[in-house]
Amino acid sequence: MKAANSKIPNAYSAECPTRQILDRVGDKWAVLILLLVRDEPMRFNALRRAIEGISQKMLSQVLKSLERDGLMRRRAIATVPVTVEYSITPLGATLADAVDPLREWAENNLKEVLNAQRRYDAARKDIAA
Repeated sequence: MKAANSKIPNAYSAECPTRQILDRVGDKWAVLILLLVRDEPMRFNALRRAIEGISQKMLSQVLKSLERDGLMRRRAIATVPVTVEYSITPLGATLADAVDPLREWAENNLKEVLNAQRRYDAARKDIAA
């Protein structure tokens, strides 16, 4: 029997914690990081070099969030200076597998989306003129 205060998750409800997970899925940096480490662990600087446009601060914040969510594992390696390596957890791998088709869709449909944006913008210019 379910507890009286338990609720079925409903992402459309403002109070549903599911939205926190959807925020992570909707974060471009989190998705790119998960996809990069899906096949092999990577060091912080390797991630930073691989993901153009991400700042050191943003990368650090997203990695901490992914680790907190149980999607990423951080391992410090005793070297001088200390080396930190990030790897995906089994839970993170399931998310990476789920979002990779979105990456593929974006890559495959980029031209069509850009053309649609140009048509839309051109139509709005005609209306404003």
